[in-house]
Amino acid sequence: MTRLYATVAAAAVISGLVGLFAYVQLNQSDDQFAQCRQGQVAGGDIGGPFTLVNPAGETVTEAEVLQKPSLVYFGYTFCPDVCPFDVARNVDAVDLLAAKGLEVTPVFISIDPKRDTPEALGEYAANMHPKLIALTGSEDQVSAASLAYKTFYNRQDSGDDFYLVDHTTFTYLMLPGVGFVDFFRRDITSDAMADAVACYVKAATP
Repeated sequence: MTRLYATVAAAAVISGLVGLFAYVQLNQSDDQFAQCRQGQVAGGDIGGPFTLVNPAGETVTEAEVLQKPSLVYFGYTFCPDVCPFDVARNVDAVDLLAAKGLEVTPVFISIDPKRDTPEALGEYAANMHPKLIALTGSEDQVSAASLAYKTFYNRQDSGDDFYLVDHTTFTYLMLPGVGFVDFFRRDITSDAMADAVACYVKAATP
C-alpha cells in the first residue's frame, strides 16, 4: 500500500508540474506577476483547503493560517539535514522582508504525524523562529494537505522509531486573495527569496 501511494503521489506531482508549465505558457501575457518570475514554473492549481492541528492542539484551516503572504514548507522535525536548512533559510527571508516593511508568515507542515505531536512542533517552532506556524494532524489530514499542494512524501521502513521520510523540498508562496503564485527550490538563497517575495507582494497590492 505504501509503495502504491508513493507511485500515485509521485505521478500526481509530475502531472501537476506539467500542468503548471502549460498554464504559464497559455496565460503568460495576462500574468500580473510576470516581472517577478525567475524562470520557474508557477501559477495554477496548487494549494487549497486543509484542516490541521497547531501546537496548542487547536484545529485550524488554511483560511486561518494563510491570512498574510506565506511561505509554506512540508517537512518533519526529525529530518537530519534538509529541513533545518530550508526552514532556517525561509525564516531568514522572513526577517529580511520584515526589514523591508513586509510581513510574511513562515509555515511548516509536518509530514510525520506519528512523531510530530503538537507539543513537539511547538518546541520546534519556538527554536526556529517566533513567527513560524508549525502544523500537524492525523494521517488523513496531513495526506489531504500534501495532495492539495501536490507534494510527495514516503516514510522509509527502518523497523524502529528512527526512520527517515523522503519528501518534496519546495517552498510555496501563497498570497491572500490570490493563492499559490510560485515555489522556490532548495538552491535559492534567503536574499534571493526575499527579493522575489517582495516583488510578488508589491505586484499583488492594488
